Amino acid sequence: MKNEKLAVLKGIVICFKPFLKSEEAMIHFNLAPTQVTKKLSEFGISKTASGYYRKEDLDMMMTGRKELPSLLQP
Repeated sequence: MKNEKLAVLKGIVICFKPFLKSEEAMIHFNLAPTQVTKKLSEFGISKTASGYYRKEDLDMMMTGRKELPSLLQP
């Protein structure tokens, strides 16, 4: 993937989307697929019923906090 296209995708992912696909999560973290999967399972983050990750949960994970809002809501 060209650097320009990757930069545009990363900007869109970081700024605008409340839910991310697996590929977008990899771009968001700038990690390989196996590293992303390991980190997500470490923090207990799973996909929604529609197959997306909540960006809010991913952002909380990036700060190192384990209190994820979507897991605390009834």
